[in-house]
Amino acid sequence: MLSNPEDVANRFADAWNRGDADAIAALFTDDADFVNVVGFWWTRREQIRHNHAYGFAHIFPGSTMSIERLRVRDLGDTAVVHARWRIEGQSMPSGGDGGAGEADDGAPGYADDGGPGYAGDRRGIFVFVTRRQKDGTLRAVAAQNTDIVPGAQTLVADGSGPRTDGSGLRPARYDDP
Repeated sequence: MLSNPEDVANRFADAWNRGDADAIAALFTDDADFVNVVGFWWTRREQIRHNHAYGFAHIFPGSTMSIERLRVRDLGDTAVVHARWRIEGQSMPSGGDGGAGEADDGAPGYADDGGPGYAGDRRGIFVFVTRRQKDGTLRAVAAQNTDIVPGAQTLVADGSGPRTDGSGLRPARYDDP
């Protein structure tokens, strides 16, 4: 399995590029936590597998992930791995506007010049926490995935979005004139 902490990010990207949800799930312990880019919190390996399988079938078919930067904080039997990633080839939801409710656990689409059905390239940062297992291998016990929103310092609720309470989130800056 994993022998070095950075393997978790590299193997995640390799499995992503094959559309292999089983291989992604195999990187995690049975009781692992995973928070995706929109805040869905999965608390078991099977949930991680199921939701990535859904994503590969409906949101990211044929997409590619590359790791652009990697940093490891080795803490002995535990390590924290930060990985900046790039995804190319995400599909737009049916309707093409990236609206909410189109995909079960999917990320929003972003318009791009990539043609109809193309949601544009995305970048983000993964944080993985790995722990050495009794057999000496490493597995991820937790992961947090965050989109990089260019030009934003934070997100604000502005009341115009698709959330059930009528609020929406939009990028904001506080240093604008």
